[in-house]
Amino acid sequence: MNTFLQIHPLDNVLVALQDLEQGTQISFEGATISLLQKVPAKHKFLVQPLQPGDAIRMYGVTVGKTLRALSTGELITTENIQHDANAFHEKDSNTQWQAPDISKWQTRTFQGYTRPDGQAGTRNYWLVIPLVFCENRNVQVIKTAFEKGLGFAPEEIYNEQVNDLVNFYKNNNLEAIRNYAPVPPAARPKRHPLFANIDGIKFLSHEGGCGGTRQDAEALCALLAGYIHHPNVAGATILSLGCQHAQVSLLQAALDKLHAQKPLLIFEQQRSQSEFHMLSQAIRDTFLALVEANKLERTPQPLSKLTVGLECGGSDGFSGISANPAVGHASDLLVALGGKSILSEFPELCGVEQELINRCVNSEVAGKFIRLMRTYEAAAKQVGSGFDMNPSPGNIRDGLITDAIKSAGAAKKGGTSPITAVLDYTEYATQPGLNLLCTPGNDVESTSAEVGSGANVVLFTTGLGTPTGNPIAPVIKLATNTRLATRMPDIIDIDTGSIISGQRTIPQVGEDILEWIIRTASGEVQTKAEQLHQDDFIPWKRGVSL
Repeated sequence: MNTFLQIHPLDNVLVALQDLEQGTQISFEGATISLLQKVPAKHKFLVQPLQPGDAIRMYGVTVGKTLRALSTGELITTENIQHDANAFHEKDSNTQWQAPDISKWQTRTFQGYTRPDGQAGTRNYWLVIPLVFCENRNVQVIKTAFEKGLGFAPEEIYNEQVNDLVNFYKNNNLEAIRNYAPVPPAARPKRHPLFANIDGIKFLSHEGGCGGTRQDAEALCALLAGYIHHPNVAGATILSLGCQHAQVSLLQAALDKLHAQKPLLIFEQQRSQSEFHMLSQAIRDTFLALVEANKLERTPQPLSKLTVGLECGGSDGFSGISANPAVGHASDLLVALGGKSILSEFPELCGVEQELINRCVNSEVAGKFIRLMRTYEAAAKQVGSGFDMNPSPGNIRDGLITDAIKSAGAAKKGGTSPITAVLDYTEYATQPGLNLLCTPGNDVESTSAEVGSGANVVLFTTGLGTPTGNPIAPVIKLATNTRLATRMPDIIDIDTGSIISGQRTIPQVGEDILEWIIRTASGEVQTKAEQLHQDDFIPWKRGVSL
């Protein structure tokens, strides 16, 4: 295994692939570099001396600038460099793309659900949605009734554990409590739901719908409309209080804009004779709708019907050289097959804007990206923040010490294909190819948005271990390193650490990822997030989150 990596020939830093002790001698381009400090795996050290204000380059772009004079072999840290990034401007060139070989997948299909509008689902869910947080309790009542009654509820293993501990305590058996070893969920028998062709009922509780701006209510309704219109959804039950900003009419307008063709059951509490009457009717009508939805069966679908979200969370210094570029290759394969992919998290595209601009298919698409990026960054600065504040403590600890370093690696999830469309938040992906979607870098807000824009599978890379899932789209979790995959097997689906060890190449792992997508889309594989019922959903209040 190599001990270090230069990502791009123009880079003036090397990435440590394993812990390197102080004084370690590194042979690089005919010279010997002596490390001045211990360099932990995933962190970077200099290949040349630099003066104050000089650029730090990774991935061939500027990712920071020095705060003081630095020496060859010195570890870069938040104390000696700060965020800096290349400026960007209008599209000034066209990037030539060489599509990957897709011959082995051209006749492949996945088993999916055909919707009346021509979309194909990878799952078959019914949604229950509150238009305002005042209805969350009523949604919870319906959730408890349906999940327990139909067998969709998570295994109550932790309740059983507490019951066991209570019984030990009642019998004054503290030793049994200390030695208690519960049976893991995988060892328990699976439940069989009543409706064999329905993957579950999902509940999109949230804290919005009223009390914020009217724009917040409009954005929430547009996001919920995307979920209802989503190919993985058979229909929805809507609970409205009646007096909130997020009116039924706003939701209906957003659905009309999408030309949505899904059955809707709408119940407004302030028009009902009682809460009991409303909930009883909602449960009865939803049950009848499930009977109809259960008639749909999986059939062969072309891979061009897949829309894959490209997401990362809990990233580390290996993300940009293992999992992210492997996901990028899988995205390129899917795009070449006529499918769609969605790259989001605009704060994590800082510093690579010009490359993305030049990959846009025309100046109109590029111009929209420029406008959204500049508007977003200006809004962040207006509230005293900025893209430079994006890296989390975990990112920094594991080698992503500036936003531009994080962004240059995060952008690799988008592969190399042309950018065919740029979408504002809640806009739905309709253009085959790579789509850029304006979202925050926040894992759940971004994943929620990608699915709301039509992603029927999500690829989620992580270097630190993040359990993010989604209520209606399977989220495939990819570890950037084998140590993480081994330590957290209950949340990781795919280990891309073989790229770091040199055992496999990025294209090889990317092809494996495409096979995982096909199997997951067909229902042959249930992701770890699905097994854990990790149904994360957070709408974005624009201007608040990064």
